[in-house]
Amino acid sequence: QAVYQHLQERNDNPVVVLPTGAGKSWVIAQLAADVSLRWNGRVLVLAHRRELLEQNADKLRQLNGQLKIGLFSAGLRRKDSTHPVIFAGIQSIWKKACDFPPFDIVIIDECHLINPDEEGMYRRFLADLRVINPQLRVIGLTATPYRLKTGLICSPDGFLNQICYEVGVRELIVQGYLSPLITKAGREKVDTSGVQVRGGEFVAGLLESLMDEPQLVEAACRETMQQTQDRKSVLIFASGVRHGQHVVQRLKTEHGVECGFVTGETPSGERDRLLERFKSGELRFLCNVNVLTTGFDAPNVDCVVLLRPTMSPGLYYQMVGRGFRLAPGKQNCLVLDFGGNVLRHGPVDAIQIEKREAAGGEAPLQECPICQSMILAGYATCPHCGYTFPPPDKQKHEAQATEASILSAGANDEQYEVLDIFYRVHKKKDAGPDAPKSMRVDYQLGLNHWQSEFICFEHTGYARQKAEAWWQQRSPDPVPDTAEAAVTLANAGALRLTHAITVRSVPGERFDRIVKYDLGGVPETEPEPAFLGDDDVPF
Repeated sequence: QAVYQHLQERNDNPVVVLPTGAGKSWVIAQLAADVSLRWNGRVLVLAHRRELLEQNADKLRQLNGQLKIGLFSAGLRRKDSTHPVIFAGIQSIWKKACDFPPFDIVIIDECHLINPDEEGMYRRFLADLRVINPQLRVIGLTATPYRLKTGLICSPDGFLNQICYEVGVRELIVQGYLSPLITKAGREKVDTSGVQVRGGEFVAGLLESLMDEPQLVEAACRETMQQTQDRKSVLIFASGVRHGQHVVQRLKTEHGVECGFVTGETPSGERDRLLERFKSGELRFLCNVNVLTTGFDAPNVDCVVLLRPTMSPGLYYQMVGRGFRLAPGKQNCLVLDFGGNVLRHGPVDAIQIEKREAAGGEAPLQECPICQSMILAGYATCPHCGYTFPPPDKQKHEAQATEASILSAGANDEQYEVLDIFYRVHKKKDAGPDAPKSMRVDYQLGLNHWQSEFICFEHTGYARQKAEAWWQQRSPDPVPDTAEAAVTLANAGALRLTHAITVRSVPGERFDRIVKYDLGGVPETEPEPAFLGDDDVPF
């Protein structure tokens, strides 16, 4: 509906942003079916990989088996041209625009691959199509609406103009549509500071030489085996063919496990057999080089091993995204990062895409030295193992890191039953009239025993992220934008009840803090909407 509204109200090209695993192929199928059947238009669906073509065409067949579908792809040995819906590989079709009857709509999967300049296969082909039909409209779909060099792909004067619909990774995880991720860094670190960067990415040969050091390969394989004892399908991204071969060999000789290996040079028949074995669960480990980043649908993947550092936020996202899909018995996906990618780009649901200096800025995440979990830098205590981080000014001195764990030795956790809860708007003392407010939550734990926390809906950055997570744990309703709205909803019964809280006291720290909640069920009835004005219409 957002796409159709955009096409009706504007005269430019919209983009739909859906995370990996969210169902782009189904959206493409519905768009193509609607254009063809409801409006009698001709549709061309473009992609850059054979797997994407087959996947997208298959979804449309499942959606509507009566619709006539054509394929134009050298790899698939098909050259259909007159069907109402054509699925085509850009490499096969880009010089042949004049060989087709006019198209009304072009849908481009992985549209971030369109070159922002006038050159390139997509731009030249679409320019030719517009000569045939000046009214041609283009719809782009992607999980990563940015490029390594130029940032966001949409701009008012660009080829793609506006994101008309977007849903985030975190939202779909909370709603149960995508698999949660657990991120850990490898114990054996690599220093990429000496690797030359060309065109915004590490030079491939130099990067592979660094990652292919025997000590690192051995350590990475050993830790991968340790961390994946309870994992069923492990997908490994290597930095090069030689590097991948050594990883596969080490896993076989030292750990006795079979690991499949796929590269761009792997014969299609052999590749198809390996992928089928991996998807079926027969093959537990699969290593690849530059192949399985897009168009690879294997919901059973419950561990992604990043043995490839990258400067590209898009490539980082695509690699991690292989673990987003849900599967029976799959509770989460473990991401083992041996290349510093999480620290380099940030959380996968909040990737930093602005241009950054080569050596600048604090990392958005920090690594726990005890359990290697990657967590937001604002945490004072690791939520996974309880390790207490030293103050920021001491954290830069790595010589003290081994002694820092002693700071958590005197911590005391105690659980309390919550007798009552009070919500109110809190404004910081001496703050200006425009200063952001927060929601203060007071838990009554005894006759004169209270514990408070402050939920910062009106703040930005980590404070807002924390508030969103807090709210989404307690309510299916949208996260409010103001403290006043949050208090109104909370007092109206919109939140799950808190039966008990665990409070941590640490010697030397001024305030105790809540580290765990025992929550009740989701409220059975929705609260009445607050009256905000005559123009407000509840939906």
